[in-house]
This record gives sequence, C-alpha cells and structure tokens, in this order.
Amino acid sequence: MKGMDLHEEISSQYALSPQDSARLKSIVQTHHALGVAAAATNTCTSLIARRIGAPAHAVWPLVRDFANPQRYKHFIKSCHMREGDSGVMSVRDVVVISGLPASTSVKRLEVLEDDRRVLSFRVIGGDHRLHDYRSVTSVNEVTTIEEERKVMTLVLESYVVQIPQGNTCEDAKLFADTIVKLNLQKLEEVVMASLNKEKMKEDMHDGDEKC
Repeated sequence: MKGMDLHEEISSQYALSPQDSARLKSIVQTHHALGVAAAATNTCTSLIARRIGAPAHAVWPLVRDFANPQRYKHFIKSCHMREGDSGVMSVRDVVVISGLPASTSVKRLEVLEDDRRVLSFRVIGGDHRLHDYRSVTSVNEVTTIEEERKVMTLVLESYVVQIPQGNTCEDAKLFADTIVKLNLQKLEEVVMASLNKEKMKEDMHDGDEKC
C-alpha cells in the first residue's frame, strides 16, 4: 500500500468503525512508519494488512511465539533458539524449506509488547537475500461497520529491507510481500481452525449435558 494516508486506505478496505480508524492512524504512525528507515536509496519498505474473523486474544499468542514461527509461517522447516527464552534480544536460527533463494536465517527479537500486542524482529545473519530486514507486526482488535458490527482482528505487518544487488525496489517488494501475505493467510487459517475445534468441543459438551 502506498500514499500519505495508509490508515485511511486500510480503514476503507476493511470497513472499520470511525473510532478504530482513528486508533489505526496512531498505530500506523507509532509502529509502522518505516519511511525514515527506507529513505536510503538502497532500501524499500511495505505495509501488509490482514483481517481475521477472531478476537485479538486468539491471534496474539501465535504471533508472539518467537520460538515457534513455523506454527504459521509457510517457509520455515525448523527453528532453534540460539540465545534467550523468547524475550527481547533473544536470537533464533531458522532453517528454510528448499525451493527458496535462502537456506538459513538468524533473527533477533527487538520489541515484544504484550499490552499493545506489538512484535519486531531484525534479520542479523544467515544465507538469504533479505539483508538488513526489519519487521514490525501489530495485532489490533477492531469493529467493522458492515451489515452487522463484528469484533475482528486486523494484523499489520510492515518491513524495511535492503534491495539486493541487481534488483529494483519493486523486485524486492514483490518477493517479501508475497512471503508476508502467505504467512498472514496461514495465520488466519490456523487461528480459525483452532476456534472451530474449540466450538465443536463446546457443542459436544452441551449435547452431552442435554442427554
């Protein structure tokens, strides 16, 4: 997404309430304004949004689990904690599945705010093409104003990355955007599957009580 008013584009796309639209503006400006970091000619930035039909408390535990990114990230084969216990400044070694222009990645957790549901990590090593990659993810509970008001979660993920030699900014964004979008799609699938499983258990329990 591009433009001066990213929050307005997102608010319109996902039919957010006026209150949530105003709050989203503050969230984008506070956590996802990577324009300064991307001012250098050899870097680019992007912001991806995904709406999930579940409350934020069902989404955040998956996002904040720095030690187990493979729970919803498509292209991770395995993950090993090199330093820390998944708190700030922890470092993880990731092995990437075959077929990608990468084999390993070393990432350091730099921000973890449970009260605001914000996580940020930086790639600090490994064999891959996303050099100087920094990502910020926020998990935001919102209310839509479509046919009926619903509480949902809007996940925002922004990043800044160095443009690989021989590539353009658009090339780098196409690659990174695709990975982020697929990861957020899988996040939604995992969250909704878990909620549906819980609902089935509740329905079975209610049925047993009526017998």
